[in-house]
Amino acid sequence: METAFELVSQRAKDPAAASRAYGLLAVGMYDAVVAASYWQGVRRQEARSAAPGERGGGKAPYPSEHAAIAGAGSRLLAYLFPERPRASFEQMAEAAAASRVASGASTRSDVEAGLRLGRAVAARVIARAKKDGTRRRWDGDRPRGPAYWRPPPGSVARPVSPLAGSWRTWVLASGRQLRPPPPPAFDSPRFRAEALEVVRIGERLTPAQRRIAKFWEGGEGTALPPGIWNRAALAYLRRARLSVPRSTRALALLNVALADAGVAAWDAKYAYWSPRPENAIRDLGLDRRWKPFLKTPFFPAYVSGHATYSGAAGEVLAHLFPEDAETFRAKAREAGLSRIYGGIHYRSDNEVGMRMGRRIGELVVERARRDGAEARSEP
Repeated sequence: METAFELVSQRAKDPAAASRAYGLLAVGMYDAVVAASYWQGVRRQEARSAAPGERGGGKAPYPSEHAAIAGAGSRLLAYLFPERPRASFEQMAEAAAASRVASGASTRSDVEAGLRLGRAVAARVIARAKKDGTRRRWDGDRPRGPAYWRPPPGSVARPVSPLAGSWRTWVLASGRQLRPPPPPAFDSPRFRAEALEVVRIGERLTPAQRRIAKFWEGGEGTALPPGIWNRAALAYLRRARLSVPRSTRALALLNVALADAGVAAWDAKYAYWSPRPENAIRDLGLDRRWKPFLKTPFFPAYVSGHATYSGAAGEVLAHLFPEDAETFRAKAREAGLSRIYGGIHYRSDNEVGMRMGRRIGELVVERARRDGAEARSEP
């Protein structure tokens, strides 16, 4: 995951593509662990069933779950980041597998079997990814006028991932499933009030609000908003000291939620093409030279992708770690508000996106309750 964060940070900013990548990677590694655990169980059963004179011919567990993760992760990274040499990822996997042999945790045959299994799982995930709609190309058509998104003043940038709302989802039926009603109409009293609120908040930002805006910024050159939530989860997992299967499951659930949140948010963004505050505040005559605290992203405002991501992440993490549920939900609310503090979203962008994200998180939690893991004690 840390390698994926680094590689995402080296690309142009595209949160929807980033959350797709994190989702595929996390699911592949988790499925590799599930498959390895299955075959470890088969091997143990075979050992118990063998006649006394036949025992000892092999060493359980088999295959290595760490090697399975490495095999799956390396192949998925190579697929997701083809600009990097494939051999570099293979070398990472081999080194990770060899470390288990060097430490005495696994035999060479264990890690070789794990690598093969992980790579086979990755091939299935990649086959799914190749049919998820990301190869389609935008025709360049978009609505015009001040009521619709256009690049920030002084920029000629193209909108980022305008077809991401049509990508294949994990728990949602499609990106349209949770599409909200339209945002407040441009130049309506409510729209003007929300735009004016952004101006007024920006004029009197407190030091605490500035820190919140910068902490959650997730701009170009970073792992982006879904990466921020992944890093928070990884820090928590390290402290919680969960088993490898439990940790990879947590990351898979989180990233499935984030991936679907990205698709749902981008569906709404390009269904309505809502203008960003930087353009709208100037066009409404509220302040002809107005600039936001944060850099305006190159995609429409409604709904806030960050709020959608955060609502989804907060619900999944609250379920996985109920003793800290309110902390995660509070952080989700803070993350959503950070975009208003930063001057790049209106109140309705945040509130509607947060509701959508929470619903996606709830759907992932419903799926988690049916996967069999929660009925079992921690290994």
